[in-house]
Amino acid sequence: MKKDLSLILSILAFILYIVGGLGIFSGLFMVLVLKSKDLFGLGTAETLGYLFLCVGGCLSVAGVLTLR
Repeated sequence: MKKDLSLILSILAFILYIVGGLGIFSGLFMVLVLKSKDLFGLGTAETLGYLFLCVGGCLSVAGVLTLR
């Protein structure tokens, strides 16, 4: 007998969608508010903000496509 993975996949998709949304909004915050501040020696907030924005968008799209 096969296990039904639909519930597990839907929870995974929802988590991807939520994490992607958090990434998008934190990226926007870094780009618009923090701008040229240095974050923990990793780089400026603007560059990390663009990274969070793009990765968050990809995760959000992956979550929506997994829900389909």
